[in-house]
Amino acid sequence: MALSVIFMGTPDFSVPTLTALHAAGHALTCVYTQPPRPAGRGMAERPSPVQRTAQALGIPVRSPTRLRGQDEQQAFAALQADVAVVVAYGLLLPQPVLDAPRYGALNGHASLLPRWRGAAPIQRAIEAGDEQTGVMIMRMEAGLDTGPVGVTRTLPIQETDTAGMLHDALAQQTADAMVEALALLEQGDLAFETQSQIAARTGREPVYARKIDKSEARLDFTASGRSVARRINAFSPFPGAWAEVGPDVDRLKFLRAEPAQGSGAPGTLLDDRLTIACGEGAVRILELQRQGGRPLPAQDFLRGQPLRPGTRLS
Repeated sequence: MALSVIFMGTPDFSVPTLTALHAAGHALTCVYTQPPRPAGRGMAERPSPVQRTAQALGIPVRSPTRLRGQDEQQAFAALQADVAVVVAYGLLLPQPVLDAPRYGALNGHASLLPRWRGAAPIQRAIEAGDEQTGVMIMRMEAGLDTGPVGVTRTLPIQETDTAGMLHDALAQQTADAMVEALALLEQGDLAFETQSQIAARTGREPVYARKIDKSEARLDFTASGRSVARRINAFSPFPGAWAEVGPDVDRLKFLRAEPAQGSGAPGTLLDDRLTIACGEGAVRILELQRQGGRPLPAQDFLRGQPLRPGTRLS
Protein backbone atom coordinates (compact mmCIF):
# COMPACT_ATOMS: atom_id res chain seq x y z
CA MET A 1 0.00 0.00 0.00
CA ALA A 2 1.43 3.38 -1.03
CA LEU A 3 2.24 5.94 1.60
CA SER A 4 0.80 9.43 1.77
CA VAL A 5 3.82 11.71 1.41
CA ILE A 6 4.54 15.42 1.80
CA PHE A 7 7.70 16.22 -0.15
CA MET A 8 9.87 19.18 0.93
CA GLY A 9 12.76 20.30 -1.27
CA THR A 10 13.98 23.17 -3.42
CA PRO A 11 17.06 22.85 -5.69
CA ASP A 12 18.02 20.54 -8.56
CA PHE A 13 19.48 18.10 -6.03
CA SER A 14 15.98 17.38 -4.70
CA VAL A 15 14.32 16.66 -8.05
CA PRO A 16 15.42 13.02 -8.59
CA THR A 17 13.92 12.04 -5.22
CA LEU A 18 10.62 13.74 -6.02
CA THR A 19 10.34 12.03 -9.40
CA ALA A 20 11.43 8.67 -7.96
CA LEU A 21 8.76 8.77 -5.24
CA HIS A 22 6.15 9.67 -7.84
CA ALA A 23 7.28 6.79 -10.07
CA ALA A 24 7.17 4.41 -7.09
CA GLY A 25 3.45 5.11 -6.75
CA HIS A 26 3.39 6.98 -3.46
CA ALA A 27 0.56 9.46 -2.94
CA LEU A 28 2.29 12.83 -3.03
CA THR A 29 -0.33 14.99 -1.38
CA CYS A 30 1.64 18.22 -1.45
CA VAL A 31 5.08 19.63 -2.25
CA TYR A 32 6.66 22.30 -0.07
CA THR A 33 9.42 24.39 -1.63
CA GLN A 34 11.12 27.77 -1.25
CA PRO A 35 9.22 30.72 -2.78
CA PRO A 36 10.17 31.90 -6.28
CA ARG A 37 13.30 34.10 -6.31
CA PRO A 38 14.39 36.88 -8.67
CA ALA A 39 16.89 35.50 -11.17
CA GLY A 40 18.42 36.24 -14.56
CA ARG A 41 19.11 39.55 -16.23
CA GLY A 42 15.57 40.79 -15.83
CA MET A 43 15.44 39.55 -12.21
CA ALA A 44 12.03 38.01 -12.87
CA GLU A 45 10.80 35.68 -10.16
CA ARG A 46 11.74 32.11 -11.00
CA PRO A 47 10.14 29.09 -9.35
CA SER A 48 12.45 26.49 -7.84
CA PRO A 49 13.36 23.32 -9.79
CA VAL A 50 11.19 21.35 -7.36
CA GLN A 51 8.19 23.61 -7.94
CA ARG A 52 8.52 23.30 -11.71
CA THR A 53 8.75 19.51 -11.44
CA ALA A 54 5.81 19.26 -9.04
CA GLN A 55 3.63 21.38 -11.29
CA ALA A 56 4.55 19.23 -14.29
CA LEU A 57 3.50 16.16 -12.28
CA GLY A 58 0.25 17.79 -11.18
CA ILE A 59 1.12 17.88 -7.48
CA PRO A 60 -0.15 20.81 -5.35
CA VAL A 61 2.63 23.20 -4.29
CA ARG A 62 3.00 25.41 -1.24
CA SER A 63 5.86 27.86 -0.76
CA PRO A 64 5.63 29.56 2.65
CA THR A 65 8.47 31.80 3.74
CA ARG A 66 8.47 30.21 7.20
CA LEU A 67 6.80 27.39 9.09
CA ARG A 68 6.74 28.82 12.60
CA GLY A 69 3.25 30.35 12.40
CA GLN A 70 0.32 28.43 13.86
CA ASP A 71 -1.71 28.74 10.67
CA GLU A 72 1.04 27.17 8.55
CA GLN A 73 1.54 24.37 11.05
CA GLN A 74 -2.17 23.61 11.18
CA ALA A 75 -2.36 23.57 7.37
CA PHE A 76 0.59 21.16 7.28
CA ALA A 77 -1.01 18.85 9.89
CA ALA A 78 -4.35 18.93 8.04
CA LEU A 79 -2.72 17.07 5.13
CA GLN A 80 -2.66 13.99 7.41
CA ALA A 81 0.39 12.54 5.71
CA ASP A 82 2.03 9.27 6.65
CA VAL A 83 5.50 10.79 6.29
CA ALA A 84 7.30 13.96 5.24
CA VAL A 85 10.30 13.50 2.94
CA VAL A 86 12.85 16.32 3.12
CA VAL A 87 15.73 16.78 0.65
CA ALA A 88 17.55 20.14 0.64
CA TYR A 89 14.43 22.13 1.53
CA GLY A 90 16.16 25.15 3.04
CA LEU A 91 13.83 25.96 5.95
CA LEU A 92 14.10 24.75 9.52
CA LEU A 93 11.21 22.50 10.51
CA PRO A 94 9.77 23.31 13.96
CA GLN A 95 8.79 20.44 16.21
CA PRO A 96 5.02 20.62 15.46
CA VAL A 97 5.82 20.11 11.76
CA LEU A 98 8.18 17.20 12.51
CA ASP A 99 5.53 15.59 14.69
CA ALA A 100 2.55 16.03 12.35
CA PRO A 101 3.03 13.10 9.92
CA ARG A 102 2.23 9.63 11.23
CA TYR A 103 5.85 8.46 10.85
CA GLY A 104 7.53 11.83 11.26
CA ALA A 105 9.98 13.25 8.72
CA LEU A 106 12.78 11.51 6.80
CA ASN A 107 15.69 13.55 5.48
CA GLY A 108 18.10 12.65 2.68
CA HIS A 109 21.54 14.04 3.59
CA ALA A 110 24.59 13.91 1.29
CA SER A 111 27.29 12.75 3.70
CA LEU A 112 28.25 9.81 5.85
CA LEU A 113 26.95 11.09 9.16
CA PRO A 114 27.93 12.09 11.75
CA ARG A 115 30.72 13.48 9.55
CA TRP A 116 29.82 16.64 7.64
CA ARG A 117 26.61 17.81 9.20
CA GLY A 118 25.53 21.17 7.82
CA ALA A 119 25.34 23.19 4.64
CA ALA A 120 28.18 22.02 2.36
CA PRO A 121 28.89 18.33 2.96
CA ILE A 122 29.86 17.47 -0.63
CA GLN A 123 32.39 20.28 -0.95
CA ARG A 124 33.94 19.80 2.47
CA ALA A 125 34.37 16.06 1.94
CA ILE A 126 36.38 16.68 -1.24
CA GLU A 127 38.36 19.52 0.30
CA ALA A 128 39.30 17.35 3.30
CA GLY A 129 40.49 14.50 1.10
CA ASP A 130 37.87 11.98 2.23
CA GLU A 131 38.11 8.69 0.36
CA GLN A 132 34.36 8.19 0.25
CA THR A 133 31.08 9.98 0.70
CA GLY A 134 27.49 8.87 0.40
CA VAL A 135 23.92 9.57 1.45
CA MET A 136 22.00 8.73 4.57
CA ILE A 137 18.27 8.67 5.17
CA MET A 138 17.68 9.81 8.74
CA ARG A 139 14.68 10.49 10.92
CA MET A 140 14.64 14.21 11.56
CA GLU A 141 15.02 15.74 15.01
CA ALA A 142 15.13 19.35 16.17
CA GLY A 143 18.97 19.34 16.01
CA LEU A 144 20.87 19.97 12.77
CA ASP A 145 21.41 16.62 11.00
CA THR A 146 21.50 14.74 14.31
CA GLY A 147 18.75 12.16 13.83
CA PRO A 148 19.12 8.36 13.69
CA VAL A 149 19.94 6.77 10.34
CA GLY A 150 17.84 4.15 8.55
CA VAL A 151 19.43 3.69 5.10
CA THR A 152 23.01 4.33 3.92
CA ARG A 153 24.55 4.36 0.44
CA THR A 154 28.29 4.96 -0.06
CA LEU A 155 30.24 6.39 -3.00
CA PRO A 156 34.04 6.50 -3.46
CA ILE A 157 35.60 9.91 -4.13
CA GLN A 158 38.08 9.79 -7.02
CA GLU A 159 41.07 12.12 -7.07
CA THR A 160 39.65 14.33 -9.82
CA ASP A 161 35.98 14.27 -8.82
CA THR A 162 34.46 17.73 -8.54
CA ALA A 163 31.61 18.84 -6.31
CA GLY A 164 29.43 19.13 -9.40
CA MET A 165 30.14 15.54 -10.40
CA LEU A 166 29.43 14.18 -6.92
CA HIS A 167 26.33 16.39 -6.63
CA ASP A 168 24.71 14.64 -9.59
CA ALA A 169 25.73 11.15 -8.47
CA LEU A 170 24.57 11.73 -4.89
CA ALA A 171 21.27 13.24 -6.01
CA GLN A 172 20.43 9.96 -7.74
CA GLN A 173 21.73 7.95 -4.78
CA THR A 174 19.46 9.94 -2.48
CA ALA A 175 16.48 9.13 -4.67
CA ASP A 176 17.28 5.41 -4.67
CA ALA A 177 17.91 5.36 -0.91
CA MET A 178 14.67 7.20 -0.15
CA VAL A 179 12.61 4.82 -2.27
CA GLU A 180 14.22 1.96 -0.33
CA ALA A 181 13.52 3.68 3.00
CA LEU A 182 9.83 4.16 2.21
CA ALA A 183 9.51 0.56 1.05
CA LEU A 184 10.96 -0.60 4.37
CA LEU A 185 8.70 1.84 6.22
CA GLU A 186 5.62 0.39 4.50
CA GLN A 187 6.69 -3.10 5.57
CA GLY A 188 7.42 -2.03 9.14
CA ASP A 189 11.10 -2.94 8.66
CA LEU A 190 12.81 0.47 8.69
CA ALA A 191 15.27 0.21 11.58
CA PHE A 192 17.37 3.11 12.81
CA GLU A 193 20.87 3.44 14.25
CA THR A 194 21.83 6.47 16.32
CA GLN A 195 24.68 8.61 15.11
CA SER A 196 26.58 7.94 18.33
CA GLN A 197 26.35 4.22 17.53
CA ILE A 198 27.58 4.91 13.98
CA ALA A 199 30.49 6.94 15.35
CA ALA A 200 31.47 4.16 17.75
CA ARG A 201 31.26 1.55 14.98
CA THR A 202 33.05 3.50 12.23
CA GLY A 203 35.25 6.00 14.06
CA ARG A 204 33.58 8.90 12.24
CA GLU A 205 33.37 11.93 14.49
CA PRO A 206 30.88 14.80 14.09
CA VAL A 207 32.25 17.55 11.85
CA TYR A 208 30.34 20.63 10.73
CA ALA A 209 30.34 21.37 6.98
CA ARG A 210 30.24 25.14 7.06
CA LYS A 211 28.76 27.04 4.14
CA ILE A 212 31.18 27.92 1.32
CA ASP A 213 32.23 31.56 1.39
CA LYS A 214 33.45 33.28 -1.78
CA SER A 215 36.43 34.61 0.16
CA GLU A 216 37.77 31.02 0.31
CA ALA A 217 37.94 30.74 -3.47
CA ARG A 218 41.22 32.58 -4.12
CA LEU A 219 43.97 29.97 -4.35
CA ASP A 220 47.06 29.98 -2.16
CA PHE A 221 49.83 28.18 -4.02
CA THR A 222 52.03 28.05 -0.93
CA ALA A 223 49.84 25.13 0.19
CA SER A 224 50.62 21.63 -1.07
CA GLY A 225 49.68 20.63 -4.59
CA ARG A 226 47.35 17.98 -3.20
CA SER A 227 45.43 20.47 -1.04
CA VAL A 228 45.24 23.02 -3.90
CA ALA A 229 43.83 20.35 -6.22
CA ARG A 230 41.27 19.35 -3.61
CA ARG A 231 40.13 22.92 -3.14
CA ILE A 232 39.77 23.44 -6.89
CA ASN A 233 37.67 20.29 -7.22
CA ALA A 234 35.64 21.05 -4.09
CA PHE A 235 34.71 24.54 -5.29
CA SER A 236 33.73 23.49 -8.82
CA PRO A 237 31.43 24.65 -10.27
CA PHE A 238 30.58 27.14 -7.49
CA PRO A 239 32.05 29.47 -6.43
CA GLY A 240 35.03 28.38 -8.53
CA ALA A 241 38.60 28.57 -7.22
CA TRP A 242 40.60 31.28 -8.97
CA ALA A 243 43.94 33.02 -9.38
CA GLU A 244 45.27 36.00 -11.32
CA VAL A 245 47.84 35.82 -14.10
CA GLY A 246 49.76 38.22 -16.33
CA PRO A 247 50.45 41.96 -16.34
CA ASP A 248 46.84 42.69 -17.29
CA VAL A 249 45.65 40.77 -14.21
CA ASP A 250 43.49 38.25 -16.01
CA ARG A 251 41.47 36.18 -13.55
CA LEU A 252 41.31 32.46 -14.30
CA LYS A 253 38.77 30.17 -12.68
CA PHE A 254 40.01 26.62 -12.21
CA LEU A 255 37.34 23.92 -12.44
CA ARG A 256 39.18 20.59 -12.22
CA ALA A 257 42.68 19.59 -11.19
CA GLU A 258 44.96 16.81 -9.96
CA PRO A 259 48.13 16.71 -7.86
CA ALA A 260 51.34 16.61 -9.90
CA GLN A 261 55.09 16.24 -9.54
CA GLY A 262 57.28 19.32 -9.77
CA SER A 263 58.94 22.05 -7.76
CA GLY A 264 59.54 25.76 -8.03
CA ALA A 265 58.47 29.06 -6.55
CA PRO A 266 54.79 28.69 -5.53
CA GLY A 267 52.49 29.90 -8.29
CA THR A 268 55.04 29.41 -11.10
CA LEU A 269 53.91 27.67 -14.27
CA LEU A 270 56.33 24.75 -14.74
CA ASP A 271 55.47 23.47 -18.24
CA ASP A 272 53.09 23.76 -21.18
CA ARG A 273 50.51 21.44 -19.54
CA LEU A 274 49.35 23.93 -16.91
CA THR A 275 51.37 22.40 -14.08
CA ILE A 276 51.78 24.99 -11.32
CA ALA A 277 54.35 24.80 -8.53
CA CYS A 278 53.01 24.77 -4.99
CA GLY A 279 54.52 24.93 -1.53
CA GLU A 280 54.95 21.17 -1.74
CA GLY A 281 54.73 19.44 -5.10
CA ALA A 282 52.52 20.90 -7.82
CA VAL A 283 49.01 20.95 -9.22
CA ARG A 284 47.97 20.25 -12.83
CA ILE A 285 44.93 22.10 -14.12
CA LEU A 286 42.57 19.93 -16.16
CA GLU A 287 39.73 22.37 -16.84
CA LEU A 288 39.49 26.14 -16.50
CA GLN A 289 37.66 29.27 -17.58
CA ARG A 290 38.49 32.90 -18.34
CA GLN A 291 36.25 35.69 -17.11
CA GLY A 292 33.33 35.87 -19.50
CA GLY A 293 34.42 32.68 -21.24
CA ARG A 294 33.19 29.13 -21.18
CA PRO A 295 34.75 26.19 -19.34
CA LEU A 296 37.43 24.46 -21.43
CA PRO A 297 39.74 21.47 -21.07
CA ALA A 298 43.28 22.69 -20.43
CA GLN A 299 44.58 21.68 -23.88
CA ASP A 300 41.78 23.60 -25.63
CA PHE A 301 42.31 26.64 -23.43
CA LEU A 302 46.03 26.73 -24.22
CA ARG A 303 45.38 26.74 -27.97
CA GLY A 304 43.61 30.07 -27.59
CA GLN A 305 45.79 31.56 -24.87
CA PRO A 306 49.26 30.04 -24.57
CA LEU A 307 50.86 30.43 -21.14
CA ARG A 308 54.64 30.13 -21.05
CA PRO A 309 56.58 28.24 -18.40
CA GLY A 310 57.78 30.74 -15.81
CA THR A 311 54.49 32.67 -15.80
CA ARG A 312 53.47 33.54 -12.26
CA LEU A 313 49.97 33.12 -10.86
CA SER A 314 48.79 34.62 -7.62
